[in-house]
Amino acid sequence: MEQIIIHVDMDAFFASVETRDNPALRGKPLIIGSLPGERGVVATCSYEARRYGIRSAMNIKEAYRRCPQGIYMRPNIDKYKAVSGQLHEIWDTYASAAEAIALDEAYLDVTEQAGNLEGARRIAMTIKRRIREEIGLTCSVGVAYSKTAAKTASEEKKPDGYFEIPTPQDFIALMIDRDVRSLYTVGEMTAEKLYASGIRTVRDVQEKRDTVVRLLGKQGQWLARLAFGIDERKVTPYRPQDAKSIGREVTFQEDVDDYALLQDVLVLLALCVERRAKRYGLYGNGVTLKITYFDMKGITRSRLTSACDCAAMIWQEAVRLLDSVEKRPVRLIGVAIYNLSGEEGRQLTLEDCFTDVRQRRDEELKRLLDALQDRYHLDFAGHLDQIYQMDTLHRTVEYMRKHI
Repeated sequence: MEQIIIHVDMDAFFASVETRDNPALRGKPLIIGSLPGERGVVATCSYEARRYGIRSAMNIKEAYRRCPQGIYMRPNIDKYKAVSGQLHEIWDTYASAAEAIALDEAYLDVTEQAGNLEGARRIAMTIKRRIREEIGLTCSVGVAYSKTAAKTASEEKKPDGYFEIPTPQDFIALMIDRDVRSLYTVGEMTAEKLYASGIRTVRDVQEKRDTVVRLLGKQGQWLARLAFGIDERKVTPYRPQDAKSIGREVTFQEDVDDYALLQDVLVLLALCVERRAKRYGLYGNGVTLKITYFDMKGITRSRLTSACDCAAMIWQEAVRLLDSVEKRPVRLIGVAIYNLSGEEGRQLTLEDCFTDVRQRRDEELKRLLDALQDRYHLDFAGHLDQIYQMDTLHRTVEYMRKHI
């Protein structure tokens, strides 16, 4: 076995954390996400809720239609991040490289530590035991020769499961007669294209490889290799600077046609982007504005900038972009910085050279925040840090919308 990879996936992570902290929720259909009557979707749900057909990304209104007796909660992202940090401390102990792909999910390269399949099995069981005993949660673990096979293995025996796929031949034997949707990266739209050409199973992908490549191009080449158990990707530790962008967005509970309000909301979004960028020591060399209109038509507008991570500059560029878009009722607005670089790769700007430039931007941000406090009767004194929490941000934005 050239490489040995473990894939760890927490079981219904958000819901499990809430159930751990409140045992009265145990055994009940718990749905984490937006609340009934609001716009939004399901973030995750307990296994009891899944029996009603509820799943992640489902519209919250549809979830409520299926399970009106469920318990609905907004996510507490800060709490989940704290638990995720504990999980990563355990995972990192056993891997030469760990690739986190979500708060609750990671690939671990244990080739050197394990030595062989039996060693990997011991590591996997140790990870499961420590998570259960030290954090009070359960996870499902897959051990395999590749990332795709390890992820497939972790999904085989959920919840609290363990499964092994030692070789490509074992992967093929397991997957050969399954629906194409079981292959990594095949979503609903890709599956429909394949179905229309008579390709419904992994076996069909193998037998009609040329058709798959013709239909899907590079993705088709990837799927054809996967159908034969081939995936040579390495476990690559995540670095913040590898991200394409840093952003934050909000969805309004009612469409907004007051563009002055949208400018005010951009102040708070820019603050959130600034904080995350500075946490990682990153700068953006461009600003992007994202808008979804009332009819679900989405647009993005971007501007190249000098290196920036300050809220005032992000806000100024976002407002310029907002001024350029069609003025129609807005359902969602977001802002991001892109073309990210760290301190070592950043070109000097006027702000670096002149203290008065930095001071003016600090003063501009204070002016913007003071205006928000006056206009909406907000009180940021001593509470501004809370605005970075998703729930607080959404509640503040809704308050502003109702008090225009």
